[in-house]
Amino acid sequence: MKSKHRLAAIALTAALAIPAITSCDAISTAMDCASTAVAITDGANDLQQAVSQAGNSPQDAQNALNAIEANLKKVGDQTDNADLSKAISSMNTAVQNVRTSIESGTTTPDVTPVADAAKEISKVCTPG
Repeated sequence: MKSKHRLAAIALTAALAIPAITSCDAISTAMDCASTAVAITDGANDLQQAVSQAGNSPQDAQNALNAIEANLKKVGDQTDNADLSKAISSMNTAVQNVRTSIESGTTTPDVTPVADAAKEISKVCTPG
């Protein structure tokens, strides 16, 4: 009889642990997204400044792009969420395209892909 009670207790403990594990995953995703939101805000500000000053000081633009990439790398290294990682990768690609445009002499590079990647990150970070 004791083994049946022990088995029932183990089964109950396992059943109660599953929602807790799922909740931890949701909390982890929310924390990843909060970190991402800060990095994206910093990145958007840096990118706007880089684009507006690219003609005056290409090195300042490169420094701003370096900071954006560093913020995205930091967040990317902290997440294990596949959708968030994919959105961060898209943002990195967009940032690299802006960098390439500036290096080739474009004074007003297209930042639309950066905005699109930011929207995707926001979508991933929105619950529901």
